Amino acid sequence: MKPALLTLSFFLFALMTNLPLVFSQVVEQVLDSNGKPIFPGGKYYILPVIIGSGGVRLDKTGNSKCPVTVLQDYSPFIKGLPVKFSIPGISPGIIFTGTPLDITFEKKPKCAESSKWVVVVDDFPREWVGIGGLEDHRGKQILNGTFNIQKYDKRSYKLVFCPRITAPPGLCFNIGRYNDENGRRLILITDDNDPFQVVFEDADGTGLSSVV
Repeated sequence: MKPALLTLSFFLFALMTNLPLVFSQVVEQVLDSNGKPIFPGGKYYILPVIIGSGGVRLDKTGNSKCPVTVLQDYSPFIKGLPVKFSIPGISPGIIFTGTPLDITFEKKPKCAESSKWVVVVDDFPREWVGIGGLEDHRGKQILNGTFNIQKYDKRSYKLVFCPRITAPPGLCFNIGRYNDENGRRLILITDDNDPFQVVFEDADGTGLSSVV
C-alpha cells in the first residue's frame, strides 16, 4: 500500500476511535517525577511509569545508516537520551496538558538533519516516530503536526500526536509501542487504548532543568 493511501485509511479509521481525545481532557500544568513543572528548554528523560524497561533513545532500522528511529530501551538501567520540549512560536511559555509541542533530543547524531521528532509513513503497518527531515527518510512521507502531553492517571502521562491534516481540528492520536521482529521496541502512532504511559525525569539531576 502506498504511504498516502496508508495514511488516509489510518486516519479515517482512527477518526471515530479517537474522538474522545479531542473533547475529554482537563488542562493542567505538566509536572516532572518530582512534582515540579516542566518548562521549554529543560532537559528531561522520558521514562515508563512502570519500572521494568528503560527510556527512549535512537537506533538504526531498515536500510538506514543513521540512527533516526526512536525506540524504547528494554533495560530498566538505561534512561535513554534527554529531550527538550518547545512550544512552536512561543518562548519560554508554560507547558500545560494539550499544549502543542515540538520534541527534540538534546544531542543530534552527526549524520541526521536534526534531532526533532517526526512521524514517518512508509510500508510499515503503522506510522512511527523518528527524527530529522526528508533527507533522513528518503522515499518516505513525513506527517506535519505537533505532539502534546495528556494526563493518563494520577501517576503518569501519555504523549499524543496531532497531525495538521485531520478534521475536526485538534484530533490527536496516542503514542504507543511495538515490538518488532528484530527485538526492538518502536515508538509509534497507535489507534488502540494502550498508550505508552510515561513520566518525565529531570535530566540534570539538580532540579535546574526547569530553568530556561
